[in-house]
Amino acid sequence: MKKTVSILSVFVLVLFFFSGYNSAAEKTIKNPWVYPQTKKVAQIDDYHGVKVADPFRWLEDDNAPEVKAWVEEQNRLTFGYLEKIPYRSAILKRLQQLYDYPRYSAPFRVGEYYFFAKNDGLQNQSVYYFQKGLDGEAAIFIDPNTLSADGTVKISLSGESQDKKYMAVSRGESGSDWSEIRVLEIASRQELPDRLKWVKFSGVAWHKDGFFYSRYDAPEKGSELSALNSNQKIYYHKLREVQEKDMLVFEDAAHPLRYFGVSVTEDKRYLIVSVSEGTSGSEILYQDLQSGKGEFKVLCPGFAWNYEVLNTCNEKFLVYANTDAPNYRVVLIDPQQPQKENWQDVVKENEYVLSAASTAGGKLFCHYLQNVSSHIYQYSLDGKLEREIALPAIGSANGFYGEKDDKTIFYTFSSFTYPPTIYRYDIVQAKSEIFRKTEVPFNPAVYETKQLFYPSKDGTLVPMFLVYKKGLKADGKRPTYLYAYGGFNISETPGFSPANIVLLEQGGIYAIANIRGGGEFGEKWHRAGMLEHKQNVFDDFIAAGEFLIKEGYTSKDYLAIAGGSNGGLLVGACITQRPELFKVAFPAVGVMDMLRFHKFTVGWGWAVEYGSSDDPGQFKYLYAYSPLQNIKPGVSYPATLVTTADHDDRVVPAHSFKFIATLQEQNSGPNPVLIRIETRSGHGSSSLSKRLEATADAWAFMFHNMKVDYKPVK
Repeated sequence: MKKTVSILSVFVLVLFFFSGYNSAAEKTIKNPWVYPQTKKVAQIDDYHGVKVADPFRWLEDDNAPEVKAWVEEQNRLTFGYLEKIPYRSAILKRLQQLYDYPRYSAPFRVGEYYFFAKNDGLQNQSVYYFQKGLDGEAAIFIDPNTLSADGTVKISLSGESQDKKYMAVSRGESGSDWSEIRVLEIASRQELPDRLKWVKFSGVAWHKDGFFYSRYDAPEKGSELSALNSNQKIYYHKLREVQEKDMLVFEDAAHPLRYFGVSVTEDKRYLIVSVSEGTSGSEILYQDLQSGKGEFKVLCPGFAWNYEVLNTCNEKFLVYANTDAPNYRVVLIDPQQPQKENWQDVVKENEYVLSAASTAGGKLFCHYLQNVSSHIYQYSLDGKLEREIALPAIGSANGFYGEKDDKTIFYTFSSFTYPPTIYRYDIVQAKSEIFRKTEVPFNPAVYETKQLFYPSKDGTLVPMFLVYKKGLKADGKRPTYLYAYGGFNISETPGFSPANIVLLEQGGIYAIANIRGGGEFGEKWHRAGMLEHKQNVFDDFIAAGEFLIKEGYTSKDYLAIAGGSNGGLLVGACITQRPELFKVAFPAVGVMDMLRFHKFTVGWGWAVEYGSSDDPGQFKYLYAYSPLQNIKPGVSYPATLVTTADHDDRVVPAHSFKFIATLQEQNSGPNPVLIRIETRSGHGSSSLSKRLEATADAWAFMFHNMKVDYKPVK
């Protein structure tokens, strides 16, 4: 959930940074220090008596020829700038070296087969393999790299049929959230004729000879990537039938702005519908598939709390919930007496946040975060603690999924300098062993990770991880990349990224702040950074930068901030509130117009997190921090590289377009403010090659504007 440059220092910076740039080139490319002229229109909106200008409203129509021309002109300016950075290609080469190693996902069982994904190194998409048993010979199940010339078709396995003969596959193109569901016969790998379109944010729940799924009506031609998505419905699709024959199972015409997730319990008895009005709060409905009556009943009423049905147990539902438990708990709910007072605690809430729970092999696995590090506990299904599963270090563990008859399951562990390692866990013997270790072309022993706590503006202690070379001298000149997200109950736990090695090799610091709005310390931490408390998120991030400077790790001339999506909003808000504190800023695919975000695609679903400008009270605080509306004339902003993509239909490019146009117009300082607009890509890079190119450009932009002399690594 991105940016442009300034005119004041045109000639000084051109001479200083680009001594090889001649006047002929300037005339050809349009001097890279003179921004494209962005047309302004007389658009004034009235928000509860407050007049707000929106002169770049026309940039919201990304299909308009004049917008396409503007995009081309902005990209010409940006890439002309980046091409002049002498070590840009060396950084890209180093990234390609660092990513050129085999990467695997943890395997999972489907009948007699095990499935897993593997990337040989520089493949644009990971390839899905399957094999009979853990010792069988692996064969390609589906290779997304063969489905498009540029490697921008993504594939995910959406679930196997109840008889284990078929696999549903979701296929997305060019980074869009829209997907098409197809079906493959597992044994033969033959694709069936099924083609289910206009699917977004939906799983597949198999039942008998078909499956349940949710989808939208087809949007009007030309508005596929920007129109409001509403009236999601649940259908049942029978194998080998055309989509037009799918049976409508559930809809709620009275509430068009709701999501409907669908699943079938492992015992195949119940259809579960998870209803939400946004990204927080849910309601659980269920239908007894054996009764044949077809009625949906409420198991957990919405929408004040979050619920997830884990499984069934003795004719009751095992549910992960935070009702009256901000750190979450696991409860047993009798469908005959579903009222809250009748719930039975299986795993009670405790001082640490229960970030996830799952069942496998007749056991319950609970994933706790203790100071942002994973701790995994195994329970019996009636809530008896059996053991803690020892992990190799401070870091993040993911997995522990399986079916009732599984004896072996898998999990993946990683940390900042600990590449992902897949472990095989024997449930009966309670033993973990390395199943597959990742071999990365770098030496993790050279680096160290430190976790510290710093005070925010209101005195709240916020955790932050720092990663750097051992023996690093805190001289205030370390190029530092400070990242955070801060929203939607998402926890930023330790994880490995080869991209960060480029920074660490240059003596830099990677910092990640676990600011409020996330889920690191439960629902209280989340709610302290949402709605009218959103300013806490920005205060936490600003305080992180101030702390790094105060402690001598870096200085304002060597501090970069970065974030994507909701994190892009974070960066945008922080540079408008404290522009002097940062040297470089990377707001990626950010929500920049807080007054209009709910009018595009699925933006309405974020109103539970942010609020809505349609509400007079919520408008006041949204207007107070909205990045677009808080850019001021005569201010020197950090060197800024906004990034977005033409197929981002989650946070539409209009946010970034309007933000950079305004920033280019108002910025009075010497730093460049540019926007990099990717093609055939979406809310995240649609291929590895695109991701590496964008990452290389970001590091080059950062080092260049910090005047750091990049030293190539062999």
